[in-house]
Amino acid sequence: MAQHKAALREHATPTGEHGTHVAEKPPSSDPKWWTLAAVCTGVFMLLLDLTIVNVALPDIQQQMHTPLSGLQWVIDAYALSLAALLLTTGSLADLYGRKRIFALGIVVFTVGSAACGFAPNITLLQLSRAFQGIGGAAMFSTALALLASAFHGRDRGIAFGAFGATTGVAVAVGPVLGGVLTSGLSWRWIFFVNIPICVIAVAITMLRVAESHDPQAGRPDWFGFVVFSLSLGALVYGLIEAGDAGGWSSGRVLVCLALAAALMIVFVLAELKIAHPMFDLGLLRKPTFTGSLFAAVGISASIFSLLTYLILYVQNVLGYSPVATGVRFLFLSASSFVAAAVAGRLTSHVPTKLLLGPGFVIIGVGLLLMLGIHADTGWTHLIAGMVVSGLGLGLVNPPLASAAVGVVPTERAGMASGVNATFRQVGVATGIATLGSIFADEVASGVRSGMSRRASFVHALDEITLIAAVISLAAAAFCFVLIRQKDFEVSMGRSTGD
Repeated sequence: MAQHKAALREHATPTGEHGTHVAEKPPSSDPKWWTLAAVCTGVFMLLLDLTIVNVALPDIQQQMHTPLSGLQWVIDAYALSLAALLLTTGSLADLYGRKRIFALGIVVFTVGSAACGFAPNITLLQLSRAFQGIGGAAMFSTALALLASAFHGRDRGIAFGAFGATTGVAVAVGPVLGGVLTSGLSWRWIFFVNIPICVIAVAITMLRVAESHDPQAGRPDWFGFVVFSLSLGALVYGLIEAGDAGGWSSGRVLVCLALAAALMIVFVLAELKIAHPMFDLGLLRKPTFTGSLFAAVGISASIFSLLTYLILYVQNVLGYSPVATGVRFLFLSASSFVAAAVAGRLTSHVPTKLLLGPGFVIIGVGLLLMLGIHADTGWTHLIAGMVVSGLGLGLVNPPLASAAVGVVPTERAGMASGVNATFRQVGVATGIATLGSIFADEVASGVRSGMSRRASFVHALDEITLIAAVISLAAAAFCFVLIRQKDFEVSMGRSTGD
């Protein structure tokens, strides 16, 4: 094994004078822009799939006759496999090649997409979503590392800005495209649409992207992977069951949450002892890296998790079609796109803290503006909140991407981006599960007290919207306190002053 690693380092990853890796050059005069194209195309597919799935959830629920918990697992099965595998695929990418793992991830993701499209029942759909997440993990864990290895100085800011803008485009296009496909064809086409995008992404990756490795990469931490996966799975299962099996005091829920906590303690102790951990806890010594993790969880557990229930409200309660729903959510996605374009340009010039902190405050304010929904409230009540939240979302995404790898040397970019992406998916999985359980409990409580189901639904939605706003404002506080510009590598092209 040691000889294999040495061969990889000697033949596949030339090193610079300080031992840092040098990306291999494909037959192209300027390969870094092809790398940007491949990464943005692949990530566009991932994010498009996420926003499209949200719009299609009511149709999936109706056709497959599944309760709310079934819909939660359609999203969380994907998020769980992503979160569980991101660090391991990041380690594999550092060792065997980021380009290779990225391309393999695209293929696996597309096979999973096809399986989702053909799924005959909710169980197979959930399993196919989990398989889809395996490919997504390989792509997410290597995307930012590929950019970090290809771009340096001022060009890195441009690359991360384009990455953030891609996020904005996917968010903007997803709801409408999802509505068109779901209404015009079937919800199954929201998965089939990934196939042509995959072909383009694989072609660019294999033909034009430079390979890169971490010359210091060790073997994957399989023990850490198993323990972390079991802990996260027990946590999410317990959170979802809290809304479906007797509430938070249920014995099954308490056992799952206790098991998750115990396994996480085992994971942390193991990571401190082994030579090549999947999560180097030493990275947490940099406050900025820790702050970026709070931001990653915050963005996913607040507005992204709440979006699922807002879409269910607009379609199931207000009665709008998937297309009409997608058009209405353009207020959120369009403002996010505009703000992301601006933030992308500012990433190389403005301290990261002054984008992330205010961005989360704006998201929180936007969510607070959505409060006050009643049984007879129309969708226009949400417009102001969607516009303001979208602006905050657009401000947060580009600098969050750069903060993930900007505080570590380039050769550590694989682990850093993998950890940050893992925390984003942990935020999605736990956010969807927690908000969903609170939502289900509030709806059931309202019905028992004599409220109509519609009134109970909007009351519960109001409650979880407030929770999402608090999460966002808490994330803002962590960003203001922890993120320091002096922690960033000089190669980010910014001043190192605080």
